[in-house]
Amino acid sequence: MTRTHRLFQLMQTLRRMAPPITAQSLAFEMDVSLRTIYRDIDELRGLGAVIDGEAGFGFTLIEDATLPPLGFEDDELEALVLGLRDVAVIGDPALARAATSALAKIQARVPPRQAHRLKHAVLDARRYWRPDPPRIDVGKLRQAAWDEVCIHFAYQDAKGDQTTRTVKPLGIVYMESTNMLLAWCMLREDFRAFRLDRMDELLVTRDSFRPHRVSLLRDHLARLRAEVHEVAKDRTADN
Repeated sequence: MTRTHRLFQLMQTLRRMAPPITAQSLAFEMDVSLRTIYRDIDELRGLGAVIDGEAGFGFTLIEDATLPPLGFEDDELEALVLGLRDVAVIGDPALARAATSALAKIQARVPPRQAHRLKHAVLDARRYWRPDPPRIDVGKLRQAAWDEVCIHFAYQDAKGDQTTRTVKPLGIVYMESTNMLLAWCMLREDFRAFRLDRMDELLVTRDSFRPHRVSLLRDHLARLRAEVHEVAKDRTADN
């Protein structure tokens, strides 16, 4: 590996790994010595990279306008194209527009060869059935989840029964035929999933549940995985 390539790979590793990143982790990831890591960190700083931290405490890359643009491997570009085109199909209107815009921005910023590869990608995403459009502003719902504040809304279940719910919004899952809000329901005092196309009259409250969204979402997803595992076991037993 040439020195230039090694410095580039170190920058990519600093961008990819969760900070603060210890020198030992970087040395293992790069398959080089600790001395090389410390020397390369100093060299990157000399070239304009803003890297916070020091030996014994870990390093954090602070993105800076003077840094060169992030590069992509060809397979990474293919993954981006596929993912963004799928979001353009299944996402709510705001997300669909954002996906199309992001794809155009990436194409304008990558080298010409990769721009051609992106424009004429061999991968695409098509759905025969799109989820029914939401009746709420999903952008507000996403922001409420990020802000970790409770929301209130009217809901119609599969039988047509109407209820009102106050929940802690944890995350949104885009499924094959519908989009679901994962939440902690104050009425049921348990985890629940709500179809976005059955939600109405969304009200974002000021009631905070910070900093519990990540831990609640982790528990909710663990339960869903366990339920899927049990269903799979039952089907295997039936066969």
